[in-house]
Amino acid sequence: MLYEVELKFRIEPSRAIEDELQENGAVEVVVVSHVDRYFNHPSRDFRSTDEAFRIRSIGEGNCVTYKGPVQGTVAKTRREIEVEFANGEEAAHQIFLMVQLLGFRFVREVRKTRRSYTLSKNQFDYVLAVDEVPRLGRFLEIEVLAEKDRREAAEAAVWEFAHFLNLTVAEPRSYLDMLLESDGSLK
Repeated sequence: MLYEVELKFRIEPSRAIEDELQENGAVEVVVVSHVDRYFNHPSRDFRSTDEAFRIRSIGEGNCVTYKGPVQGTVAKTRREIEVEFANGEEAAHQIFLMVQLLGFRFVREVRKTRRSYTLSKNQFDYVLAVDEVPRLGRFLEIEVLAEKDRREAAEAAVWEFAHFLNLTVAEPRSYLDMLLESDGSLK
């Protein structure tokens, strides 16, 4: 069972974080637009259980993702299950309708432009994402996937890399929560 170990940091628009990443061996993978459509469960509140369920479209590609409750205390560590389905807007629309017909309630859409990098360091393969989120700003996500027995080491490694980049104050909220707060939907 793999766990996603992640930290997110707000970064200044003027900071050339992409240059810093590449100077330290990160390899740029791709720049893509993400559209995430989040849903709430018909019989339990994902916000209170700290879970997430979404349909993600990246270009023509689509997937559904379930994220379990946060388990780590020093990083956002959770079980993640992601399943790809047919490409294209129509396929995403059909899954959207199916999920609603099953009783899931659409919560909100989150759009972002993501510039992704990979880096192998300290026995972990990092996925580094510089996200531009309209209305929220610019963020760096530092993520590794780890088996259960390496979860604590992964949490320490993610923080170590963040400190190396002089990032010390993690943003614990999801983009969804930040947007809902800015909409006035969360009190």
